[in-house]
Parts: sequence; structure tokens; C-alpha cells
Amino acid sequence: MTTTHTDSILSRPVTRRGALAATLGVASFLLAGCGSSQGGSAAQTGGASSFTFGDTTFNSENEEPNVNPHQTYAGWACMRYGVGETLFKYSDSMEIEPWLATSFENVDELTWKVTLRDGVKFSSGRAMDAQAVKDCLDGLVATHDRAKGDLAIADIAVDGQTLTITTSEPKPTLLNYLSDPYGCIIDMQAGVSDDGIVAGTGPYVVESLETDKELDLRRNEDYWGGVPGFDKIKVITISDGDTLTMSLQSGEIDAAYGVPYASYNLFQGDGYTFSSCATSRAFFCEMNFDSPITRDPAVRKAIAMGIDKEGFVNKLLDGNGYVASGAYPDSLPFGGKIEGAKDYDSDGARKVLEDAGWVVGDDGIRAKDGTRLQVRWLTYPSRQEQPLLAESAQATLKDIGIDLQVNSTADHNTIRKDRSAWDVYQSAMVTAPTGDPEYFFTTHFLDSSSNNNGHYHSDEMERLAAQLADEFDTSKRAELAIKMQEVLLADDGAIFCSHLKMSMISKASVTGLTAHPCDFYEVTAGLRPSA
Repeated sequence: MTTTHTDSILSRPVTRRGALAATLGVASFLLAGCGSSQGGSAAQTGGASSFTFGDTTFNSENEEPNVNPHQTYAGWACMRYGVGETLFKYSDSMEIEPWLATSFENVDELTWKVTLRDGVKFSSGRAMDAQAVKDCLDGLVATHDRAKGDLAIADIAVDGQTLTITTSEPKPTLLNYLSDPYGCIIDMQAGVSDDGIVAGTGPYVVESLETDKELDLRRNEDYWGGVPGFDKIKVITISDGDTLTMSLQSGEIDAAYGVPYASYNLFQGDGYTFSSCATSRAFFCEMNFDSPITRDPAVRKAIAMGIDKEGFVNKLLDGNGYVASGAYPDSLPFGGKIEGAKDYDSDGARKVLEDAGWVVGDDGIRAKDGTRLQVRWLTYPSRQEQPLLAESAQATLKDIGIDLQVNSTADHNTIRKDRSAWDVYQSAMVTAPTGDPEYFFTTHFLDSSSNNNGHYHSDEMERLAAQLADEFDTSKRAELAIKMQEVLLADDGAIFCSHLKMSMISKASVTGLTAHPCDFYEVTAGLRPSA
């Protein structure tokens, strides 16, 4: 059966074997959690032609050293800052809609035809046609291991503005993955500069880039999607939240991502606008199964029971989050309360350790067979929530007899690859940026996952993942994802602490900086001075 979609929001699932799972129907995803509010009147600065954006996350620590989407997670910066665009994108209700493409046809389980938008040019001046997109996708799968596995592209045939993509195996989520930031379409003929600058199709063109410092952009005069709102944009990396706060207060920057929650009240009055949205970004902990400490199931279970998620969200995040049970929030059909998730229970955690032979010593810390219960906890400071969660866990776990040694470092990506150097790795991830559950597991908890940091393995997880990979029915995919979370939680392979309500704050003289559920789109053609 052949199914075709044209240049409109793809609000209904493709009907084949029940339904196509390529997010074509997760319409309720977090929509109610998005919104903007202004503090007082929106004072206009006049015809401002420049915009400066402070961001705590644009850095090599977050694997975003530049805007080359073919490198690690730098595609997030490419898309967030208006340099690159993908063939498809997500609406505010997390439905896939065309972007650089105008339509697609799902010919069979292995074959997809994609028709491209006419009149699009790269910032290099080259017209975007099917051959240019094929060149980009070929380059992507040749250099990006995660994309290679996600897309499973066997062949791409081109004809004018039409690509025919053949996959090596059924890929229900092909459109989802083509919408991932690594799928930003760039001009491979123009190449990638030594500092990671690419020629994309977005509303802004990179003039200069200095990793961990700043990105300078200018308006793309040939942008296909209308006239971008600013002549110049500067993105400044400001890793310290307090410095970011002062920069916004002083007027050094016009907007900010990553302001500490304790500072929000400073911007609630006249002159600023908040844009907030519930997301699937999860703060979670991975257990190291190569560590003799966390290989002990009693230790893993006690840690899971010894973290006060409610306290973290309500006190430290000041309500700017949601207590997590599994990998996904309850607004998703495969999220919410998952069987096997542990509630905070310090007495129960103590009993688990006692029963396993971990005995409290004179210093209050437990030991077993001469081994002190010391847990090396690895995290990073570029997201303000990370050190807060580590400090909270350190206090509550000490109460049950665990000595938590926190290493919050920008070098976490190097250290996490050495499993002899840590026991628990705490990080943050948007678990369903594609509106589908497969993304999270394929990146983290399968034998083939690129970021299986703790060397987790489960025969049952592998079996369920194989089923999920071939399943086109959205309801069945949700059922499989729930089962996969239950397997992971039964093993205490991970602890999901909270989901994030993300906010951006801008001067009221700016309009169009809007939070999005998938946390992708920030600098757009619609970002401009207030009228």
C-alpha cells in the first residue's frame, strides 16, 4: 500500500500494518505545558538590527563545539541558532510537518520517496536539490555513528527534486530521525571549515565561531522562508548561571537560556518576557555495571530508593520540573508512572543494604567485607540542575550510609568513557525529541547504543528493542516502550529523577524567542524586534 503526504501538517498516521509510527500522531505531547508571559509592558528599543543571546549549553562540554551537524551533538547548535534545517520538523504539538521537504511517500517498508521544496539555496549560493541532499546524507552516515544506525540507509536515488531512500531494514521512524538535528541539510561541496562552520539553508549565516566563546551570525539575504528579523545575531557561551543573570540584567545580552531558577524573580517585572515549555528532558542516573560497587543489585536499589525526587523538583528546581518515574513524562502515551520505579524511602533503603550485608561503621558509612560503601558520582556543571541534583543525592544517600563522592566536571565526556573512573553517571537528555520512544533506548541501553555508558545488558531488553525496531503500529510501539522501561527499572539500571520545564527569558523589546517541546528551535526567521 502506498501512502502520500503533502505540504501540510502530518496530523494523521500513515495507515499500513495499522499505523506508521513516525510521530505522525503524538499530538498531545506536552502542548499544554508551553506558553509565554510578559512582565509588564513590552518596551521597544526601536529598529534594532542586532540580537545577543547568552546560552549556558553551547560548548564542547555538551558535545556542541561548533555547528557541524555531522559531529557529535553539534547539530543542536546548527538548528537552534538558525544555521541549518531538516527535511521535516515538529509542530508545537509534536506532529511531523514538512520543512525542506514538501511531501513524502512511504512506498513499502523499505522505500521512501521525499519531494523537496523548490527555491531553497544554501548560504553558499548552491541550489538545494536532491543530489545536494543525497551528498549531505551520505556524508552524515559516513561520519556519524548514531545517525548511521538510526537511519539504516542502504541507497539513495535522485531525480531532480525527488529522493528515493531505501533502508536496509524496516524503519518506522525514518522521518523522525531525519528530523533530528544531525539531519540538518548542509552543502557538502562548500565543506566544513577548520572551526566547524557549515553552509546551511537557515535564516542566518555563520560569520565566525570560537568554541566555548561565541558564534557570530548575519542575516541570510536569500532565505527561502521570509526576511529574518535581525541583521546580526551573536550567541555567547556563558557557562555560569550567575554571570548569565548579571549579563541579562545589565543589558549585555538580549535573551538567555539557563538562568538559575533562584534568579527568575529578578525578571518578573516590567521589561522581560518568559517563554516556558514542558519537555521530555530527563535528569537521570546511569549505573556502571563494570563497577564492583554498583554491580551489586542491593546498592543500585538502595540508591534508587535514597534519592528524594520530590524535594529536588519542589525545593531545588523551585517547581520548574516534574518528578519522573521512567524515561518519558506522563503527557506521552509511553510515559508516566512505570512499574518498578522507586519512591523515596530511606528506611526501606537502609533495610535493603542491611539485608545485603552492608553494615554501618562508626563514621555512619556502611561497609561490607572490608569495602567501604563509597560511590563515585560523575556529572557536569553546564546545566544548572546537575550540581543541584548531585548535592541533593549526596545528602540523602549519606543518611542511609552511602558516601557519595561528587565529581562535577566539564571533562565528564572523557571520564564517562573510562568505566573504572566512576560508579554513577548523572546527565540530562531530551528522551523523546522525535516524539517516539525508540531514540532514548537506541542511544543508551542497548548493546549497540553509542552512549551505553554503564555497559548495561539485558536479553529481554534486546528482544523488545528488536520488536520495536520493526513495529509500525503506534499503540504497539508505546506498549513495547513501557515494557522496556519496566525492564530497565527492575534492574535498577537507571534512575529517572525529573523532567524539565525549560524557560528562556528575553527583553520585552524582542519577540519570537519561543520555547518548544523538543528544545530544538530557538533562533528562527520570526525572531525580531517587538513592533
